[in-house]
This record gives sequence, C-alpha cells and structure tokens, in this order.
Amino acid sequence: MATSAPLIGIARHRLTIDGEGVTTLVAFHGCTLRCRYCLNAICLRKDGIWKTTTPPLLYEELRCDELYFLATGGGVTFGGGEPMLQSRFISEFRQLCGKEWRLTLETSLNVPRRLVEELIPVADNYIIDIKDMRPDVYRAYTGRSNRRVIANLRLLLGQVDPDRIIVRTPLIPSYNTEQDLLASAQALRDMGVIHLNPFTYRTPNDE
Repeated sequence: MATSAPLIGIARHRLTIDGEGVTTLVAFHGCTLRCRYCLNAICLRKDGIWKTTTPPLLYEELRCDELYFLATGGGVTFGGGEPMLQSRFISEFRQLCGKEWRLTLETSLNVPRRLVEELIPVADNYIIDIKDMRPDVYRAYTGRSNRRVIANLRLLLGQVDPDRIIVRTPLIPSYNTEQDLLASAQALRDMGVIHLNPFTYRTPNDE
C-alpha cells in the first residue's frame, strides 16, 4: 500500500527558483520548527491541509510537465513545511519518476539523522535554510536547538558533492545582524559549503 502525505499546495512552472530548469514545488504539511516569521504558517495549522495524496497519484498529476523537466534539467522540489519528515513518500516517488527528474529538497535539516540518511540516495539537490549558525539566535527564532542541523549538514557534506548543496543564510530582522550573517557564512565555508544564498526575511510588518 502506497504511503500518503498531506500537502499545503503545488506550484508549477517555476523557473530558476529552485536551481536549474523548470520545476514544480510540492509543499508538505508539517514542520519541526516554530519560526517567528514563518513563510508558510499554514503548514502548522490543523486546518491547513489542502489535500492528502500518494506517490502514484502525485506522479500522475505531475507527469504533464515531464517534457519541461527533461528539456531543461528541471524536476520536482519538495518543500513545506519540512519535506524530510516525508522521507518514505519521497523515496517511493523517486521509484516512479526514475532518475530523469531532478529532485530537490528544500529543508531546515532539523530532523532525525536517519531521515537524512534515507534520502541521500534519493535526492539530487538540497536547499538548506540554515537560519543562523549561532545556537542562541537559532533557538530564539525557531524555538529549537540547531545541534541536529549542524550534525546533519556535516553528514551531507561528507556524502554529497558540495556543488549540489545551497545553504541560505538569511538576515532575520530583530534576531540577527549583518555581522552574524558574515560569521555564519564563514563557519559554513569552513565546513566545506560552496554555495551560499544570503537574503533578508520579510516580516509581517513589511506586508
């Protein structure tokens, strides 16, 4: 029996947002963090589930864009929420779509190590929102420790080509500073990260 998973949405025909090519974002419901400026707060609400699906149903739904994926080197980006919480679903989906579709995980990495290990043979690329490398800043913003994040990033860097990993280093208003951002970037480079994506979070007051 196929695994099922709750979704908050699907966004098609995304270009150069999740790496190369045309991609489709599949956003899962559920997350381990409670970020103060959550971009998809609906993923935490009990009434936030758009629909529940299975890997075969999702594959059939997305096959209409296969030509775009193959022609541009694109594929499916799993986000959320936290996609690594749905490791079995993603693994089953990979068996259906084959190696031709590029699968990207947009993740916080704040998950049990076994989930990362399960997905290393499955995913092609990773987009990691590191928040901030300082434990106090990370906890103040997310409500969680970043010990798992650092350990899982080291695991990835030890088994995955660093060229396949993008780490986002956000400036988070009221939580970190430009100097914190520079310190995080340096610490990440020291770990072996090649691709950094600095940006500034928008807060609810910016809307």
